[in-house]
Amino acid sequence: MNDSYKTIKKVAEGYYTAKRSRFLSFALPVQTVEEVSVFVQEYRKKYHNATHVCWAYMLGTDRKSFRANDDGEPSSTAGKPILGQINANSLTDILVIVVRYFGGIELGTSGLIVAYRTAAACAIEAVEKEERTINDSLTVVFEYSYLNSIMRIVKEEHLKIVSKKIDMTCEMTLCTQKKLSKQLKDRLQKRINPS
Repeated sequence: MNDSYKTIKKVAEGYYTAKRSRFLSFALPVQTVEEVSVFVQEYRKKYHNATHVCWAYMLGTDRKSFRANDDGEPSSTAGKPILGQINANSLTDILVIVVRYFGGIELGTSGLIVAYRTAAACAIEAVEKEERTINDSLTVVFEYSYLNSIMRIVKEEHLKIVSKKIDMTCEMTLCTQKKLSKQLKDRLQKRINPS
């Protein structure tokens, strides 16, 4: 089971020219479709005099939420090549926008595909990527007498304590990598119920 994914830390820009057409590209970190919509509108306003504002996004740790938009370019010549670059880098929670200023010379279908793909690649190359883990939270309830042994496990496993309530009966919510969740749960149960 894969418990990590690659994303980007902050906005990055790229630039590409082909037959006097200029392509400005932007890679942006996003979490939701609503954020995507806000950024697309913002860039359309900012570059209102551009010929096209094409884009693609990928969302979620499972990388199953995605969309590509050609913004008036011939079908599949802009959005798909942009999305292809996101896929080639195995990224998620990312929006790539490519703004085109037409230079007066037609690029043709294959020329457009190369231009949008290259422009998207320029922004993605410039971005700072990071790998993040998919985490699970686990709540454990135990008698106060087990506190030290539970805390030992927390320290050994480098777990993050999300919340805790210490009393005669204690309750602690811990954060762990998803793939380690079951084995951690078993280890905690054995410590609390050794029989």
